[in-house]
Amino acid sequence: MATSFLSRKPDSRLGNISASPADPSRNIDWVLMTVQIVLTIMGGFIVFSASRTRLVGDPYAFVTRQVIFAFVAAVVMFVVMAFDYEVWKERARFLYGLTLVVLVLLILLGIASGEDRISFDLGPFNVQPAELAKFTTLLMLAVYLADERSDEVSYPRFLGGLLIVGAPAVLIVIQPDLGSASVIISLAMGVLLVAGAKARYIAMISILSVATVAAAFFGQLVNDYQSARIRALINPAAAGADETYQAENAMRAIGTGGVWGKGWLQGPLTNGRDIPVMWADFPFAAVGEQFGLVGCTAILGLLGVALIRVWRIAHLSRDLLGTYICAGVFTMLLWQIFQNVGMTLRIMPVTGLPLPFISYGGSGLIVYFAMFGLVQSVHMRRMR
Repeated sequence: MATSFLSRKPDSRLGNISASPADPSRNIDWVLMTVQIVLTIMGGFIVFSASRTRLVGDPYAFVTRQVIFAFVAAVVMFVVMAFDYEVWKERARFLYGLTLVVLVLLILLGIASGEDRISFDLGPFNVQPAELAKFTTLLMLAVYLADERSDEVSYPRFLGGLLIVGAPAVLIVIQPDLGSASVIISLAMGVLLVAGAKARYIAMISILSVATVAAAFFGQLVNDYQSARIRALINPAAAGADETYQAENAMRAIGTGGVWGKGWLQGPLTNGRDIPVMWADFPFAAVGEQFGLVGCTAILGLLGVALIRVWRIAHLSRDLLGTYICAGVFTMLLWQIFQNVGMTLRIMPVTGLPLPFISYGGSGLIVYFAMFGLVQSVHMRRMR
């Protein structure tokens, strides 16, 4: 039966020293945790810089919320870390089913109100079920695939995994939230590749993903502004000024930052009103203009270290479940970094995907802290 590492007592024969190096409390990956904390602090400074001139009344409103989100996220992470990750095997089905119910409810509320909804409005805060779906779908898929102890994913097992990922992905597309749906799909590809899925299986996921997005467009499930963003990427010359305004100014901000940047709070574009919703969608533009190439390299370098540590922990895991969990977190993190930075550099469509630990938003921050808590749990219990 799984127990909390916080309740474990040291062996009395050794005083205050744990009896075994396998004691989870001695095996936290401090490099990963330090990187995570530094990124979150940097994110707070960027959120304040990007939002203060856009807020009427209190310029500290968004950064204050972000600090609160960070403290809540830290508590969630330590709770997840405190228990053996195998505890989640017993809860994966319930959490996954609950997520599907919440996603359906969100769509029904949107239909009833006659408007698209991607979050529940809870007064001062919004809760995005799509963010929760990242955590619960990862758990469900990892648990499902870990039950088949084989070096290769069988075709029936692959189809089952496809259904697990497909259900929340389709519901998220219907909201519509193509960005979050793409993260769920990237999670599936990462876990299935590590699990030994054949190349033709992965190709099938790619084809089905493209078909789903195409069906959403032709079925008019996608908003006009989302269609416009894709058209602006494919053919910017034919796009209207409103369709390219946000991305063009974000690119200009990156380009004018130079090597060292113009200084914190000193960016004319990113401290003005030229990039709408920059604190959530385009924080990398603020980094580029205010901190230059050095700041961009520092952010990407820290995120790169986080990716390396997660990949390392996947190799150190004591079982397949831990490996699959880390593989899913790795893939989601990598995809969100690429997508967010890519849309700032105009090589990817604007989808609204946040830059992990940097962008403003409570749901995304809490979920990534929870997923990193799972990764830490895998590392802490690798010697058992």
